[in-house]
Amino acid sequence: MSLIDNMLTDCVIMNKMKMPDGEGGYIVEWQEGAQIQAAITLDTSMQARIAEKQGVTSTFTVTTSKDLKLEFHDVIKRLSDGKTFRITSDAGDKEAPSVSTLDIAQAKAEKWELTN
Repeated sequence: MSLIDNMLTDCVIMNKMKMPDGEGGYIVEWQEGAQIQAAITLDTSMQARIAEKQGVTSTFTVTTSKDLKLEFHDVIKRLSDGKTFRITSDAGDKEAPSVSTLDIAQAKAEKWELTN
């Protein structure tokens, strides 16, 4: 088992559902979707720490297998603590080359609260 495998944790992709509110508008509901494995790590670079001091939300790196393509603004929930994260990049932008034995893709994310 590799170090990356040890970092993986159970997560679910959150699906945004818009339901009619009966008054011509809608209510947003979040439902748990597909279960995935991801390693979510806090970005502690100097640039990230400076941005946090200036009010920018904490940034994270989400590592998954290359088969799982997280898209911009996908929302995932870590099951161990219930924290949610919104993807702020595309996983396909940063993945191990096909000649590599590593099966990883990475996306940037921010800590995020589910909205109604």
